[in-house]
Amino acid sequence: MSRYDLVINGQPYAVEIQSLAGGRAKVVVNGVAYDVEIPSGAAAPAPEASAAPAAPAAPSPEPAPAPAAPAPKPAPEPAPAAPAGDGEVITAPMPGHILNILVDAGDTVDVGDTVVVMEAMKMENEIKAHVSGKVAEVKVAKGQDVGVGEVLVVIGAG
Repeated sequence: MSRYDLVINGQPYAVEIQSLAGGRAKVVVNGVAYDVEIPSGAAAPAPEASAAPAAPAAPSPEPAPAPAAPAPKPAPEPAPAAPAGDGEVITAPMPGHILNILVDAGDTVDVGDTVVVMEAMKMENEIKAHVSGKVAEVKVAKGQDVGVGEVLVVIGAG
């Protein structure tokens, strides 16, 4: 429906509003889907009204704080990721529960391939590779709970 590139607290976010109906919206932020409830006072379908921007501004910060919290945490994580070897790490964007691991060490992946499926905020989230290469190490197990920034998979040069 609508796509926005936002910078919140210095962090870039790709936001796509997929649907908007009856006080609910389906929003994808940096590839993670969210089901957003819009308070009854907010009139999201009226983006052109001058007085309405104050109301949509309230729902906008609601989806942003959830991703905003994970964004600062991956910065401290690369220190533990460095000892993982010479590779790119894929980290958990939010706390959650590992439902499925779709790769094994030695598998080759391309950018955008789903490597892990995790449950967070009562939704299944596909965690995708941001680089191409060979899976050097899988650092989590099915059924494991993970925190923000925890290393899930290490991908080496392919």
